[in-house]
Amino acid sequence: MYQPDEFALTETGYRGPPPSWAPGSPALWVVDAQREGERAQRLAPGILDAEELGRAGSLVVEADRLCFVASHVALRTLLGARLGIAPGAVRLTREPCPSCGGPHGRPATGGGVHFSLSHTRGVALLAFADEPVGVDVERTPKARTVSEIGDQLHPAERRELAELPEEQRPAAFLRAWTRKEAYLKGKGIGLAGGLAHDHMGTGPRPEPGPPGWTVTDVAVPAGYAAAVAVRTAGRAPAHGGDRRK
Repeated sequence: MYQPDEFALTETGYRGPPPSWAPGSPALWVVDAQREGERAQRLAPGILDAEELGRAGSLVVEADRLCFVASHVALRTLLGARLGIAPGAVRLTREPCPSCGGPHGRPATGGGVHFSLSHTRGVALLAFADEPVGVDVERTPKARTVSEIGDQLHPAERRELAELPEEQRPAAFLRAWTRKEAYLKGKGIGLAGGLAHDHMGTGPRPEPGPPGWTVTDVAVPAGYAAAVAVRTAGRAPAHGGDRRK
């Protein structure tokens, strides 16, 4: 399991180190949106672009707006630190979708940095790597949600859920869901790629990832689950000094 760094702002911006990583291993950062949200909102006009500010302004629920702003300020701040440019100068684009060629594939920027962002109310997670990477963080769902959408998982995962006591199913379901979404985001196709094709497992440790990918759980606050997927490009997963615990 990866232990992410904790992102923190000062009144004038970010003063920590830029993201760094070993080949094949991502750098991960968790953002406490409740703690950082108001400070990020004050800094946002000088960091976010017009589209991001517009999207933030369209969010009616304050907690959702603060989480969006905090996560995007953190993303631009860390990318800027890595690239040696101001956060507001970071150019964010989208690669073509591998499935249809549309402009909604993996997010991208210059400088050879691959990154991924996920946020849910209260928490955001960011990953940076030298290969395509995807992350997902989600809040633990209600049992009713699991019963409604659990059938979308791989047949083996559905069997695993059915064998568990009902009170253990939400956490197990969420482990499988975040692993799959991280992998699909890393590929650049998102949930359109379907949840039933690959067996990631519902247990405490992921099953071996799809060929060419390493999928690992990420430590996040209680009530949430998270995972990261990194394309290994033919390399074995890194173990020495990779910050897994």
